[in-house]
Amino acid sequence: MEPVKIMPCLDMKEGRVVKGINFVNLRDAGDPVRNAEFYQTEGADELAMLDIAATLENRKTRLEWVRAVSAVIRVPLTVGGGIGSLEDIEMTLAAGASKVSMNSAAVKDPQLVTRAAERFGKETVCVAIDGRRNPSMPSGFEVVVAGGTKGTGIDCGEWARRCQELGAGVVLPTSMDGDGTLKGYDLAFTRRIADAVDLPVIASGGAGTLEHFLQGVTEGKADILLAASVFHFRTLSIRQVKEYLKEKGIPVLGV
Repeated sequence: MEPVKIMPCLDMKEGRVVKGINFVNLRDAGDPVRNAEFYQTEGADELAMLDIAATLENRKTRLEWVRAVSAVIRVPLTVGGGIGSLEDIEMTLAAGASKVSMNSAAVKDPQLVTRAAERFGKETVCVAIDGRRNPSMPSGFEVVVAGGTKGTGIDCGEWARRCQELGAGVVLPTSMDGDGTLKGYDLAFTRRIADAVDLPVIASGGAGTLEHFLQGVTEGKADILLAASVFHFRTLSIRQVKEYLKEKGIPVLGV
């Protein structure tokens, strides 16, 4: 088993880190650069930065945020929000990102995933799959876009398989139902995605306790554990999470 990675996530709006519940009710969670520096020191394996308002505001990712954060970290940085073309990807990578994450743009133009993988390498292409429960879907989950405001009628499991075929190197499923609730990852959702692909899967949305991180691996079958609230508000430290996982027999890095 490959070591499980811990990935704090900086959800960005108006230059600040924010965190909400179910994609709404946002509250301030600090300065992105200070948070990034802190997580680098804490032992984060990777970092995500998602410009959560870019698609809704019909604009590109703020590259100045990418430059500022990438300048203070040495771990890989995945950047998402408002990325809709090869030019956007090129500029984001040039600003310091290691990977780009696409959601709405990939649904709108699936071949963008293929073009990006061919030009920049599949290891740089992450497809974010935001999902909500919908019993009419084969997997029980429907893909949503535009910050969770629009349903697509696309089944999450089928879309994950398609993304792998298109050339994605990693998938980031986030449960809209679990986001920010601190009640645990949506394990059924994460497992559906993990069962559908042979790619690294990033569990996201709802981690609130040490046990939740363990469940993300053992039940959700995730390879990377993303969390925001518990780290931003210092409920748990990255070291605490890694030491707990190691005690439970899960391989981790740096502990």
